[in-house]
Amino acid sequence: MCVALLVASCGGEVAPRAVVAVGAPAPSYAAEKADGTPIALADLKGEVVLLNIWATWCKPCRQEIPALETLHQRHGAAGLVVAGVSIDVDEDRGKVAEYAGALGASYAIWYDPDDRVSTTFLALGVPASYLIGRDGTLRWRHVGPITAEDGALNAALMAALGEPAPGAEAANRATPRN
Repeated sequence: MCVALLVASCGGEVAPRAVVAVGAPAPSYAAEKADGTPIALADLKGEVVLLNIWATWCKPCRQEIPALETLHQRHGAAGLVVAGVSIDVDEDRGKVAEYAGALGASYAIWYDPDDRVSTTFLALGVPASYLIGRDGTLRWRHVGPITAEDGALNAALMAALGEPAPGAEAANRATPRN
C-alpha cells in the first residue's frame, strides 16, 4: 500500500510532500520516553520496531493494548521493540501511564502530545501500527486495531525478525573461524 500526500505550491505546481510506503525507508521520527528523554526511531536501528499510535480516548486502542503486550512478550527476546506512541495531550501524561499499566502494557510508551507521529506516518486515525525492519525499512502498516494472531502482521514480523541486523554480515565475515 502506498500513500502519497500532495501539496500545491504558489506556482500552481503539485509537488510530493511525503510518501509512506511498505518497502520504503520509514520516516524519521522522534518522541519522548516516559521520563521525558528524547527517543528516535534512528536510535533503534538494528531492532525490529512495532510502532503503534494510540490514545486513552480511543476505545479500539484499549482492546489492542493486550495484543501488543502479547507480541512484546512473545518476540522481545528476538529483537522486537514495541513502542506505543500516545497522542494524548501533555497534561494527561500521568493518566496515560496509569491507563497503559492498568491494561498490562510493559512495553515502551512514548509521548507525542503534538501528534507529529500521525502527520509523519500519514496515519488516518488511531490506532495505527507500523512495522519497521532492522534496516529502517517499513515492512507492514495497518490502520485500526490489531490482534496478536493477525496473519499478515505475523508473517511480516517473522520475516523482519529473521533478517540480520545491518552490519552483521560484515562482522561475521571479519571474524576468523577455526
